[in-house]
Amino acid sequence: MKVLVACEFSGIVRDAFAARGHDAWSCDLLPTEGPGNHIQGDVLEILNDGWDLMIAHPPCKYICNGGNNWLNRRPDLAWRENRELGAEFFMKFINAPIPKIAVENPIGCMSSKYRKPDQIIHPWMFGHEYRKDTCLWLKGLPKLIPAEITAGRKKLDFWSTERHKNGKDRKAITFPGIAKAMAEQWGEHNGH
Repeated sequence: MKVLVACEFSGIVRDAFAARGHDAWSCDLLPTEGPGNHIQGDVLEILNDGWDLMIAHPPCKYICNGGNNWLNRRPDLAWRENRELGAEFFMKFINAPIPKIAVENPIGCMSSKYRKPDQIIHPWMFGHEYRKDTCLWLKGLPKLIPAEITAGRKKLDFWSTERHKNGKDRKAITFPGIAKAMAEQWGEHNGH
């Protein structure tokens, strides 16, 4: 399959699909952190390039519940405007002309602006000892089946030191166990 991993610079999901023989590409405004197929640029410009599967990780800063405290404290309209722009960007992925789509984000306003997610997963379901609500909105794909349940349940929040730091912006990265499950389960999914 021709796989696009939108808004990914780490290459973790891209590499999981590439390891299973797929033509997998990541795309982000940032350069990739490791060798592999990567398009540095605006992902919206390549959504019509004949992808079979897209896994999108749109920025969550303004649309996740963690942003609600800021939204309620800001006297200006910039935060509200950014929330609307963030929601519009999220919907570009939902409405992309790609047969199989997974859009990943924390719990946030998209549950009311769009609809509730199809599934909420945690890293502990895929071999990592953390709990972190991770929502998946799916099109043409089945729900992920937990692959390696662990006993650990350490809370992982947005500002945790376990997150990736690139300059001033903290960016979430996908846990390798989740990426592996995506590649194994969705990489073999033929839509039947």
